Amino acid sequence: MVSPVGADGEPKREFVVPEKLIKSPMDMELWQMSECYYDLIGFISSMSVALQGTRNSQEVAIPPVVEKLMQALDRLEQLAIETPPIDQPARFGNVAFKSWFQKMQSESMQLVSDALPDTLKDAAKELCVYFVDCFGNPTRIDYGTGHELAFVMFLMCLFKTGAVERKDEVAVGLKLFQKYIILARKLQVTYRMEPAGSHGVWSLDDFQFVPFIWGSAQLAVNSPIEPAQFVEEKWITKYKKELMFVGCIDYIQQVKTGHFAEHSNQLWSISAVPQWSKICTGLIKMYQKEVLSKFPVIQHVYFGSILTLKTVKPGTMLPSPRLGMLPRQQQQRPAPPAVPPPPAFPGGDGM
Repeated sequence: MVSPVGADGEPKREFVVPEKLIKSPMDMELWQMSECYYDLIGFISSMSVALQGTRNSQEVAIPPVVEKLMQALDRLEQLAIETPPIDQPARFGNVAFKSWFQKMQSESMQLVSDALPDTLKDAAKELCVYFVDCFGNPTRIDYGTGHELAFVMFLMCLFKTGAVERKDEVAVGLKLFQKYIILARKLQVTYRMEPAGSHGVWSLDDFQFVPFIWGSAQLAVNSPIEPAQFVEEKWITKYKKELMFVGCIDYIQQVKTGHFAEHSNQLWSISAVPQWSKICTGLIKMYQKEVLSKFPVIQHVYFGSILTLKTVKPGTMLPSPRLGMLPRQQQQRPAPPAVPPPPAFPGGDGM
């Protein structure tokens, strides 16, 4: 069979509709030795390095694909405004989310296709599956780290297809990912969504994980706060819009009542770690253990032509980020406004 040829004479890449391939716990070993798994850890690590020392509001060149996807998320937020929660006896899981989900699903292919460059329009059918999957489950009306993972994989697909380039990592993290997280929170609050597979007080967070990883990476260089201070009200108020990690803490404080150590024990224990770089690398390991090694999460992951279950070559090392110093290309970037560090608090060590 002859592969289709593109205008440049090169074999044309054929995209597919991705499928769920992890059917039983026995398949988890296949997943953890797959190119997709290694690429995912590599992507999370690379983004962590790129986001060091950044601030959410800083100016950054936004490529057209990212700009259009931000507009797509704005459109989905508008759909939520047009689809208010309904009065119902049940406190959680407002059924209006199902109506919002149907509207989102019906527009998503066009939104994703419009964002992609002309040469990658065929990829829309593959990327769209990850996009639709990242906002929650319309049957259970819940949202969890598996839905967040679908969006991270959507971002990976953008990089792997060349829709965005490595130099766009900061724009993708600070602008597109942050906008997605804000929309996900609005959906959670508006439709009183249940946490999917939460471990309650012993989970890092009921809904998210990756913003804690990338948020702690932001603080690995030139941090205005010590880890022991992220639970203090004055620093939350000051930095909740500038720092991803602090924004996560602020959201938890809004939706939960009681003492922080009681409702968010894991995060409370993290505040004793002395360095943000150690927090970030520790969270990546925790993510591998608590999310990526759990069959109930990975059974819902999609694989296609971009993210594959093909086994990595023997001896391939799992990537890990080198944090605490800026890569050379980032040192040329204007530093964020300096903030005098508050007095250091005594902290424990280890995570």
